[in-house]
Amino acid sequence: MIINWLPSVWTPNQSLFSVKCEILDVELEEGRRSGKLTAISKQADSLYSLIADGQYRVTSLSRDAWKALIGSQAYLQYYCNKEGFNAVCSWSKHSKARIGIVGNKYDDCGACDSRIGFGTRGYPDDLNTCCNVAKWYPDNGDKYIKVVGCILVQ
Repeated sequence: MIINWLPSVWTPNQSLFSVKCEILDVELEEGRRSGKLTAISKQADSLYSLIADGQYRVTSLSRDAWKALIGSQAYLQYYCNKEGFNAVCSWSKHSKARIGIVGNKYDDCGACDSRIGFGTRGYPDDLNTCCNVAKWYPDNGDKYIKVVGCILVQ
């Protein structure tokens, strides 16, 4: 199933619409390195119902847990750390994630320049939709890591 920021490119897979969601297991994988599987507890009628309306729904994985999905090379700015479903910063052209976390170099969630997650979009790399992107003083330097993501719905 494809989860992009734009609903028009979502895979029309019935599981997106009809599988009752209690736990999401998410994994991000770069190249040949296997990522770490992490569970997100969230009850909903379907994955679609969690993301399609664009409403922010918080998760409580933690900044470190999101970074662990990528591994030791993960990069994220220090502030904001808004995580969950439809995590979006105030400035519309900046980082956003359908499922993930966004970060900012300032102590607010305005112009976020870093993200980790699925269905991502925004500055500084609008085309990297499943990734870890970070620019402007992230904790491990600027980086653009493209990954393959896996979402398992239970």
